[in-house]
Amino acid sequence: MTTIAEGDLQITLPADAVSRKFDDKTTHGLSHCMKAVDFIVELDDRTYFIEFKDPENPKAKLENRAEFIKKFLSGEIDSDLKIKYRDSWLYEYAEGRAEKPIYYLILIGASTLSEAELLARTDALKSKLPMNGPAGRLWKRPFVKGCAVMNLATWNRIFAKMPARRIGS
Repeated sequence: MTTIAEGDLQITLPADAVSRKFDDKTTHGLSHCMKAVDFIVELDDRTYFIEFKDPENPKAKLENRAEFIKKFLSGEIDSDLKIKYRDSWLYEYAEGRAEKPIYYLILIGASTLSEAELLARTDALKSKLPMNGPAGRLWKRPFVKGCAVMNLATWNRIFAKMPARRIGS
């Protein structure tokens, strides 16, 4: 099985998944003008754009953890998450690779976040991404099929066949 990892977080992918590190100077090449999600994972019927955020990384300073959680809960990082998706989608579209439905998944390494807080951040992000076209009409080609903000517990409940864990634990 293939794994993808960022810092202290790791996801084990199904055998049929094809993944690539996207937020990387050698593969992306346009980081001077476009933001990128951390990984792109392709399955037969869908593509996942995956972004890792890990305030509980053992190497993170305690004050940085608290500051991230504060920014996260206030919605301060929503704009950055939105731009990462939009730029990544545009890049993939221009390369001719945005053919399958794309799901945007944000894995937050923060065990203290409640289900209600994660759902609120998911709803806020959905409101910033054009899930539907103008006046609520469906796009002929969806820009984003779905998105979710999850911590490790939520991720593992929803994606049992694609488990996430801390590398250090």
